[in-house]
Amino acid sequence: MAGLQKNTPAPQDITVHGASRVLEVSFADGASFRIPFELMRVYSPSAEVQGHGPGQEVLQTGKRLVDLEGLEPVGNYAVKPTFSDGHDSGLFTWEYLYFLGAEQDQLWADYERRLKEAGVDRDAPMPEKAGTGCSTH
Repeated sequence: MAGLQKNTPAPQDITVHGASRVLEVSFADGASFRIPFELMRVYSPSAEVQGHGPGQEVLQTGKRLVDLEGLEPVGNYAVKPTFSDGHDSGLFTWEYLYFLGAEQDQLWADYERRLKEAGVDRDAPMPEKAGTGCSTH
Protein backbone atom coordinates (compact mmCIF):
# COMPACT_ATOMS: atom_id res chain seq x y z
CA MET A 1 0.00 0.00 0.00
CA ALA A 2 1.11 3.53 -0.63
CA GLY A 3 2.51 5.27 2.39
CA LEU A 4 4.11 2.24 4.03
CA GLN A 5 7.59 2.93 5.28
CA LYS A 6 10.11 0.10 5.42
CA ASN A 7 12.09 1.81 8.17
CA THR A 8 9.16 2.19 10.52
CA PRO A 9 10.30 2.19 14.14
CA ALA A 10 9.03 -0.55 16.40
CA PRO A 11 6.18 0.29 18.78
CA GLN A 12 7.27 1.29 22.26
CA ASP A 13 3.81 0.77 23.75
CA ILE A 14 0.50 -0.72 22.62
CA THR A 15 -2.61 -0.15 24.73
CA VAL A 16 -6.10 -1.48 24.05
CA HIS A 17 -8.76 0.99 25.19
CA GLY A 18 -11.90 -1.16 25.22
CA ALA A 19 -14.38 1.49 26.37
CA SER A 20 -13.40 4.00 23.66
CA ARG A 21 -12.67 1.25 21.09
CA VAL A 22 -9.21 2.46 20.11
CA LEU A 23 -5.76 0.92 19.92
CA GLU A 24 -3.13 3.36 21.14
CA VAL A 25 0.28 2.76 19.62
CA SER A 26 3.42 4.74 20.47
CA PHE A 27 6.48 4.38 18.27
CA ALA A 28 10.19 4.88 18.95
CA ASP A 29 10.28 8.02 16.76
CA GLY A 30 7.86 9.76 19.13
CA ALA A 31 4.76 9.25 16.96
CA SER A 32 1.66 8.13 18.84
CA PHE A 33 -1.66 7.17 17.29
CA ARG A 34 -5.12 6.28 18.54
CA ILE A 35 -6.52 3.92 15.89
CA PRO A 36 -10.24 3.09 16.15
CA PHE A 37 -11.07 -0.62 16.14
CA GLU A 38 -13.57 0.09 13.35
CA LEU A 39 -10.82 1.54 11.13
CA MET A 40 -8.60 -1.47 11.84
CA ARG A 41 -11.44 -3.86 10.98
CA VAL A 42 -12.49 -2.00 7.82
CA TYR A 43 -8.87 -1.88 6.59
CA SER A 44 -7.80 -5.31 7.83
CA PRO A 45 -4.87 -6.50 5.71
CA SER A 46 -6.46 -9.96 5.41
CA ALA A 47 -7.39 -11.51 2.07
CA GLU A 48 -11.00 -11.66 3.34
CA VAL A 49 -11.07 -7.83 3.28
CA GLN A 50 -8.40 -6.91 0.71
CA GLY A 51 -9.15 -9.69 -1.78
CA HIS A 52 -6.43 -11.41 -3.73
CA GLY A 53 -5.57 -8.49 -5.98
CA PRO A 54 -6.40 -4.89 -6.90
CA GLY A 55 -10.13 -4.28 -7.33
CA GLN A 56 -11.11 -7.32 -5.24
CA GLU A 57 -11.48 -5.45 -1.95
CA VAL A 58 -14.61 -6.27 0.04
CA LEU A 59 -16.32 -3.15 1.41
CA GLN A 60 -16.87 -3.68 5.13
CA THR A 61 -20.01 -2.36 6.82
CA GLY A 62 -21.61 -2.68 10.23
CA LYS A 63 -18.28 -2.43 12.07
CA ARG A 64 -18.83 0.76 14.09
CA LEU A 65 -19.30 -1.15 17.36
CA VAL A 66 -16.75 -3.90 16.73
CA ASP A 67 -14.60 -4.70 19.76
CA LEU A 68 -11.10 -6.07 20.04
CA GLU A 69 -11.31 -9.35 21.96
CA GLY A 70 -7.66 -10.29 21.69
CA LEU A 71 -4.32 -9.00 20.43
CA GLU A 72 -1.69 -11.66 19.89
CA PRO A 73 1.95 -10.77 19.14
CA VAL A 74 3.40 -12.30 15.98
CA GLY A 75 7.19 -12.44 16.22
CA ASN A 76 8.78 -9.02 16.54
CA TYR A 77 6.99 -7.51 13.58
CA ALA A 78 3.19 -7.66 13.97
CA VAL A 79 0.07 -8.28 16.04
CA LYS A 80 -2.93 -10.41 15.18
CA PRO A 81 -6.19 -8.98 16.52
CA THR A 82 -9.34 -10.98 17.15
CA PHE A 83 -12.42 -8.84 16.59
CA SER A 84 -15.83 -9.38 18.21
CA ASP A 85 -17.36 -10.25 14.82
CA GLY A 86 -15.04 -13.28 14.63
CA HIS A 87 -12.56 -11.78 12.16
CA ASP A 88 -9.03 -12.85 13.13
CA SER A 89 -7.08 -13.40 9.91
CA GLY A 90 -5.33 -10.03 9.55
CA LEU A 91 -1.69 -9.55 10.54
CA PHE A 92 -1.04 -5.92 11.41
CA THR A 93 2.67 -5.25 10.95
CA TRP A 94 4.31 -2.31 12.67
CA GLU A 95 4.49 -0.59 9.26
CA TYR A 96 0.78 -1.14 8.68
CA LEU A 97 -0.21 0.15 12.13
CA TYR A 98 1.95 3.25 11.56
CA PHE A 99 0.27 3.73 8.16
CA LEU A 100 -3.23 3.36 9.66
CA GLY A 101 -2.40 5.87 12.39
CA ALA A 102 -0.63 8.42 10.20
CA GLU A 103 -3.14 8.26 7.34
CA GLN A 104 -6.39 7.73 9.24
CA ASP A 105 -8.03 11.01 8.15
CA GLN A 106 -7.50 10.09 4.48
CA LEU A 107 -8.51 6.47 5.10
CA TRP A 108 -11.79 7.57 6.72
CA ALA A 109 -12.48 9.88 3.76
CA ASP A 110 -11.76 7.05 1.30
CA TYR A 111 -14.01 4.69 3.28
CA GLU A 112 -16.89 7.20 3.31
CA ARG A 113 -16.45 7.77 -0.45
CA ARG A 114 -16.53 4.01 -1.12
CA LEU A 115 -19.69 3.64 1.00
CA LYS A 116 -21.37 6.47 -0.92
CA GLU A 117 -20.34 5.02 -4.29
CA ALA A 118 -21.72 1.62 -3.27
CA GLY A 119 -24.94 3.20 -1.98
CA VAL A 120 -24.61 1.53 1.42
CA ASP A 121 -24.70 2.85 4.96
CA ARG A 122 -21.74 2.50 7.31
CA ASP A 123 -23.95 0.62 9.77
CA ALA A 124 -25.58 -1.71 7.25
CA PRO A 125 -25.08 -5.38 8.09
CA MET A 126 -22.59 -7.24 5.94
CA PRO A 127 -24.30 -9.34 3.24
CA GLU A 128 -24.21 -13.08 3.79
CA LYS A 129 -21.45 -14.85 1.89
CA ALA A 130 -22.66 -17.25 -0.77
CA GLY A 131 -22.23 -20.85 0.25
CA THR A 132 -21.75 -20.23 3.96
CA GLY A 133 -25.26 -21.09 5.08
CA CYS A 134 -25.86 -24.08 7.28
CA SER A 135 -27.18 -27.16 5.58
CA THR A 136 -29.05 -29.86 7.44
CA HIS A 137 -29.12 -32.32 4.54
